[in-house]
Amino acid sequence: MMRSLRLRLMLAAALLAVLFMVGLLPALQSAVSLALREAIEQRLASDVTTLISSARMESGQLRMPALLPDERFNLPDGRLLGYVYDRHGKLVWRSRAATEQHVEYTPRYDGQGNVFSRARGDDGREYWIYDVEVQLLGGQSAAYSFVALQSVDDYQNTLRSLREHFYLGFGAALLVLLLLLWGGLTWALRSLRRMSLELDEVEAGRREGLSDDHPRELLRLTRSLNRLLRSEREQRGRYRDSLGDLAHSLKTPLAVLQGVSENLAQHELEQALILQQQIERMSQQIGYQLQRASLRKSGLVQHRAPLRPLLESLCATLTKVYRDKPVAVSMELADPDWVPMEEGALLELLGNLLENAYRLCVGQVRLSLHDEPGWRVLSVEDDGPGVPATQRERILRRGERLDTQHPGQGIGLAVVKDIIDSYDAQLVLDDSPLGGAAFHIRLRLA
Repeated sequence: MMRSLRLRLMLAAALLAVLFMVGLLPALQSAVSLALREAIEQRLASDVTTLISSARMESGQLRMPALLPDERFNLPDGRLLGYVYDRHGKLVWRSRAATEQHVEYTPRYDGQGNVFSRARGDDGREYWIYDVEVQLLGGQSAAYSFVALQSVDDYQNTLRSLREHFYLGFGAALLVLLLLLWGGLTWALRSLRRMSLELDEVEAGRREGLSDDHPRELLRLTRSLNRLLRSEREQRGRYRDSLGDLAHSLKTPLAVLQGVSENLAQHELEQALILQQQIERMSQQIGYQLQRASLRKSGLVQHRAPLRPLLESLCATLTKVYRDKPVAVSMELADPDWVPMEEGALLELLGNLLENAYRLCVGQVRLSLHDEPGWRVLSVEDDGPGVPATQRERILRRGERLDTQHPGQGIGLAVVKDIIDSYDAQLVLDDSPLGGAAFHIRLRLA
């Protein structure tokens, strides 16, 4: 399937140009052939006039000179033949060039004036024939048909040569036309190319919208895209502000409840623990909703975040957190090591996956980044207990946890899943060669 608009237009224009020329060539050849026939007819009419002007009537008999003014009639191997027939179709004179030629033609003196036609000779060659009926000195006995013949070979050779020149000329004209069409389409589609470059800048975050420096036909599209971008920015801003206001408004009541629970713990330890767990759960859920709002992918803007600096920073932090547990981290990263994701979203995603890997591993974590056709694959593996195949779908649901020995509400992987879904990516859980779980994040390449 052709994905290029310029190539489609070029092929359509080339097809129309070829069809036009294919239809024009026969018409042009027919016009040239007709013009040649008319030229031959006029020339033969002039030659017959020469025959008529040379004829003399003596004692009621037709007399023709031994040599005619037009030397072509006098040459034995000439291509111009002259004949004179009486009113009964009997041959009464022939030119020297016609001495050895016999043409299957019998004139009919019928008062029609002149006839232009074709006939074939004994040697198989075809001839143009121009027949003029003339009454010399009046009376039926002085009625003759003066006939001039010319070989068709010259006409056919001329027509063949012109046809070859037509083919060469039309081929060259078609090539020039295609080059001009390609140049014209390239010039005409510059505006689309310019708009594509502006979209690339929008996706890269280097500009906020498209300019109005485009043809009238594209302005509606560019303005609609600008409205979409502006609306998206405003909606995301309102979404973040609303959730920020919600979190701020809940912060004070949660702090009060936290203080109450601490006071209550001095008297009712069990009830205080229940209250603290619920407060912690509420705080985590608020954080989760804020993360969902702030880490979703923008509609048009595409980001690229460097991976190695983020991994080194996170690993350094987690090494301090799990300082009592030596963890060997290995990295196998493609070059360049960028990931098609916003840096904040990538940091949150890796933070959750690496925290799980550090917490559950025995002592080894492996991070890798490699390319597949159309995808960039980021993998986080460990040598821990792994995830049973029957439980892999369940742990991605919010609030579901397999590890019950450590505190938490089970929303880390849910955040990861939401980020991956917002980027139209894929999360694949598998067994790692290290012995534990392998999380493969497959991100689409634009």
